[in-house]
Amino acid sequence: MAIGLLFLAFFSAVLCVESRYIAYNTSQGIVPGKINVHMVPHTHDDVGWLKTIDQYYVGSNNSIQGACVQNVLDSVIQALLADKNRKFIYVEIAFFQRWWRDQSESVKSAVKQLVSSGQLEFINGGMCMHDEAASHYIDMIDQTTIGHRFIKQKFGVTPRIGWQIDPFGHSAVQAYLLGAEVGFDSLFFARIDYQDRAKRKNEKSLEFVWWGSKTLGSSAQIFSGAFPEHYEPPRGFYFEVNDDSPIVQDDISLFDYNVEERVNDFVAAAVSQANVTRTNHIMWTMGTDFKYQYAHTWFRNMDKLIHYVNKDGRVNALYSTPSIYTDAKHATNESWPIKTNDFFPYADRANAYWTGYFTSRPSLKRYVRFLSGYHLAARQLEFFKGRNNLRPNTDNLADALAVAQHHDAVSGTEKQHVANDYAKRLSIGYAEAEAMVGSSLAYLIESSDIGGRNSMTNFEQCALLNISYCPPSEMDFSHGKSLVVVVYNSLGWKREDVVRIPVSLFSALCHIVTSVCSSSAIASMSLTSAGSENGTIEVGQGNLKLIYSTDEGKLTQYINSRSLVEASLHQSYSFYAGSNGTDKDPQASGAYVFRPNGTFPISSEGQDTLTVLRGPILDEVHQRINPWIYQVTRVYKAKEHAEVEFSIGPIPVDDGIGKEIITQIATTMDTNKTFYTDSNGRDFIERIRDYRTDWDLQVNQPIAGNYYPVCFPYTYNYDICSMFYVIICLSTTIRALNLSW
Repeated sequence: MAIGLLFLAFFSAVLCVESRYIAYNTSQGIVPGKINVHMVPHTHDDVGWLKTIDQYYVGSNNSIQGACVQNVLDSVIQALLADKNRKFIYVEIAFFQRWWRDQSESVKSAVKQLVSSGQLEFINGGMCMHDEAASHYIDMIDQTTIGHRFIKQKFGVTPRIGWQIDPFGHSAVQAYLLGAEVGFDSLFFARIDYQDRAKRKNEKSLEFVWWGSKTLGSSAQIFSGAFPEHYEPPRGFYFEVNDDSPIVQDDISLFDYNVEERVNDFVAAAVSQANVTRTNHIMWTMGTDFKYQYAHTWFRNMDKLIHYVNKDGRVNALYSTPSIYTDAKHATNESWPIKTNDFFPYADRANAYWTGYFTSRPSLKRYVRFLSGYHLAARQLEFFKGRNNLRPNTDNLADALAVAQHHDAVSGTEKQHVANDYAKRLSIGYAEAEAMVGSSLAYLIESSDIGGRNSMTNFEQCALLNISYCPPSEMDFSHGKSLVVVVYNSLGWKREDVVRIPVSLFSALCHIVTSVCSSSAIASMSLTSAGSENGTIEVGQGNLKLIYSTDEGKLTQYINSRSLVEASLHQSYSFYAGSNGTDKDPQASGAYVFRPNGTFPISSEGQDTLTVLRGPILDEVHQRINPWIYQVTRVYKAKEHAEVEFSIGPIPVDDGIGKEIITQIATTMDTNKTFYTDSNGRDFIERIRDYRTDWDLQVNQPIAGNYYPVCFPYTYNYDICSMFYVIICLSTTIRALNLSW
């Protein structure tokens, strides 16, 4: 009898549960005349940051951060298959590509159907969400191309929308080249200056038409939008398992029933955002970093919100994507303000200018830029020999460079073990590309039968010229041995460059170097030994000449005899002390933020040591500023610019003070606060110190707030990005900081 009663109770409970099943109506579309809340489910998955890309994908090393992209994609696909009205956007193809390789044919078929129906949409479509300050435009194009190629090959679609929601400032090149000219219909992002955001919210100009190129003008325009706050949902609408937002509890038989309260919260948030947005369409970015590891909690609550909000009727809620949102905005025929130039520098509050990352991890930045140039040459040689999918080829280097463009990679804002991982991947890719380059060069040589050789020629490459190390050129050639130097021009036009290789016995190689670069032995003399009659020494044999003071051991004047320009100038080294924050504002200088706490000159320890090397092609001036700053200035006979190369480090931090090392070249030019910087190595943009085009700038950090990213020519024809700061000075900064996240 007792058993029968228990069974009856259980059966009744089951009937009770089944009787209150609710079929949520999630099919709602756009409703004219109402505020339409476009709910866009998304996740932002950094391709390395606090953990490596592999650790993020498989979900390891969770003591640092509980994140597993594999879980995100597994969970999202199942949630989308459960309801045809649900939608999701995905961005980082470096992760999706890995996940795709692990799937069965049945899962792949289901995912293709989700993409075809528009439930799953690829946004941006690059291998990563690249940085926009330290990345060169060629690298931005390449990493985007790799991702788009994968999407096109597997799904037959092309992304429509730019989605740069997390980079720390936004470039004009991103707008027109990686936006309009890629074929995107719109571009969305989150991080703009806090003063700019406040003004735009007040004027309802967070969305605008961006003319990123003054040259191309309206032909390169793109509809763009900055989010009202960040790329997260409105406060109170986070639904990951461990988030603290109240879920939608709609079971009246349980405690904490809150449908009316949650609907009111939704309507209030929607109206608030609509008040700073033109038209009756607003976007809610439903997700943030590494969310949807358990997608059911998100979709279950969004299903309920759409159902109950639309029953309420005050606003309209719908599952949407940035593509649907863009089309809806376009259909309104609204007029939009025009934006020109870019969004640098970025500050999210008074003392937090995110300009520190322009030079964080300069060695990694250099490595990325160097290998980018090498990759270009390697791809050309690979084509000449014939592209082969079998190893060795350039694929690994291409993938490593693509991932390295991530806004927490080349930016230098990642943890040290993650930086090591990026460098390791680049090194592996380079080693394979190097082998391919060697075989391709041998193929070209053998096919032309230069010198009558029929056996395979072994080409060795000098990868460590930055430290003047090249074993092939430093061999003993005293016993009849010879060295052949092959120089490859990867550009599409004739060029004249000086090739420098280290040698152990220069006299033995003089005839070889002469035949390669028309040089001869360079005689050297030291100013402490040579002296001069008037206390100065002139360097340069062409139109450009530099004048040095032998008394001070410093550069004092430059002369261009062709343009008749003659001006005094002075170079010095200083450092900014990194701030540890204050009682009023604890913001410290770090991997992202540049907050100086005073400027301090670096004086030479005694007279600067100058050594001048002269030759028929160029003159060199070697200066030892102090035990950890060494500089070489080169003046070429045939060129009208000087090349300055400096080696700095290790920077002394025994005093516990982080230091930003800068060099300043002060001239008598009257620039009226105006100067120009490039945009990702492509266009030039006018800058005015302590001024912004779009708002009345309140200057809180006059140093950090006037730093901009630039890419300038560097030795061996690759570029390196650094900082630019003008009062009447050109400054390059190297950082020694306690990096913080």
